[in-house]
Amino acid sequence: MRRQVIELTQKTAVPEDVFADQYIVEIIDTATHWLAQKSPDQARLYHHHAHKLITDFEVSAAADTQPFAGARDWLINYRRQGIKLGVVTRNCRQAVLTVFPDILNYVDALYARDDTQHLKPDPRHLLACLKDLDVSAKNTVMIGDGAMDMRVGQALNMRCIGVLTGSANSAALVQAGAHEVVEHCGHIVLHT
Repeated sequence: MRRQVIELTQKTAVPEDVFADQYIVEIIDTATHWLAQKSPDQARLYHHHAHKLITDFEVSAAADTQPFAGARDWLINYRRQGIKLGVVTRNCRQAVLTVFPDILNYVDALYARDDTQHLKPDPRHLLACLKDLDVSAKNTVMIGDGAMDMRVGQALNMRCIGVLTGSANSAALVQAGAHEVVEHCGHIVLHT
């Protein structure tokens, strides 16, 4: 997906040094801003096509994806314990609901890419969710499978649990700030 966004961006003649080493959405935002200085119409068109590209990619991938086995049971168990649950993701809401259509029956808040102006690693993405849950960061656990999740959790002084279901290995998760690393979410023990 990142490669496709870069190819689309390069077709607009945005210099690569403008967006180098950025995450996908940030590439789009930076390139859109750069293009707007030259041609607002081209910027709007690029922005639309780039976001459509990533949304279509995510939704297509989501169609072949299922929640982890046992996920609903884990979530039910946490909620029975009185634990508030929130999902913060850089994916679009449509993709999340394609993978897990009834997720809002199992969690208290969902903050996808299209639900916020600030995406993680910007801590305001998590802060919006925490505010909705009416909880403080210091009493919250960040669970994620990427180094970005651990870094943003650390930025808010959260307890961070890395899960080995993504592309990051244990060492990368610990280096990014994981206090603990587990094989999968079924191994996480939370208490109120």
